Amino acid sequence: MSLVLASITDPLVNFAVRVVGDLGLPGIFLLMAPESACIPIPSEATMLFAGFNVSKGEYSLFAAVAVGSLANLVGSWIAYAVGYYGRLELLEKHGKVFHVKPSHLAWADRWFAKYGDAAVFFSRMLPIIRTFISLPAGVARMPFWRFTVLTLAGCIPWILMLTLIGRSVGANWDRWKNHLHYVDYAVAALILVGIAVLFLRWWRRRGRGRGDVAAQDA
Repeated sequence: MSLVLASITDPLVNFAVRVVGDLGLPGIFLLMAPESACIPIPSEATMLFAGFNVSKGEYSLFAAVAVGSLANLVGSWIAYAVGYYGRLELLEKHGKVFHVKPSHLAWADRWFAKYGDAAVFFSRMLPIIRTFISLPAGVARMPFWRFTVLTLAGCIPWILMLTLIGRSVGANWDRWKNHLHYVDYAVAALILVGIAVLFLRWWRRRGRGRGDVAAQDA
């Protein structure tokens, strides 16, 4: 499993390093914006290498964190807009094609109204999930400015931590990047477990529903 994931992520890591090395701060922006717009470019490689460049004096810690955070926010706005307007044009008008019912959208609205603040804030500090959380927030029509504040508040600690680690370890940033892959693996495993649990619950409810219908027919 780790070898498969490494074969997928390593070319992205090498690409991120080249972009940041060649372009500097604009390169950080170009990588961190898509990373929050559902394109899984690893922020670990981008910001750890940026921290290494901070240690060499190429730019300041503040500049690296500010650019990375702003880029994450812009990328999140894009994904949010896709979810917000895609809901209207795609899910509400053609939801039957995707087996999405109005009740499903209503459930998403209720869930985000209750848990959305915590989900958006804390997910910004979780690998993998942070890349995609803006899309369902848009689908659920979370208020835009609340989404913006929570996204920025969640982005800054993650980006600051990665940049500080990169600055502290200097030329050893690549070794830390490899260690952080294990966090990705753990999060991926938790996502798979969560999907399995949700599927089992749905399957059991479906079975109980069929049993109730059969009992009524009898």
